[in-house]
Amino acid sequence: MSCPPCPRCQSEFVYQDQRLFICPECAHEWDPDELAAEEAVNVLDAHGTPLAEGDKVTLIKDLKVKGSSLVLKIGTRAVIKRLKEGKDHQLDCKVDGAGDMMVTAQFVKKA
Repeated sequence: MSCPPCPRCQSEFVYQDQRLFICPECAHEWDPDELAAEEAVNVLDAHGTPLAEGDKVTLIKDLKVKGSSLVLKIGTRAVIKRLKEGKDHQLDCKVDGAGDMMVTAQFVKKA
């Protein structure tokens, strides 16, 4: 079985002891189940529905694209590729007719 690299120092010399993974280089110990729970990002759409990677969303407001004259109209559909924690632009989406871009979660609803 292959062990994941250390999340602290990225060392590949990790070994497993019971449920814990241990890095001999930086002495970091972690439980992979707890690490996955910490990395989970909780992003909500405009109506409070939780969003996940792969969800289809619809824009609820006309949005101007920064640095372009393009305007994304209400009802434009997008597919979430990745979720990101933060205040600004939590969704990395593939938007129909516009390509890949970051969108703020408060301007979408789950389709």
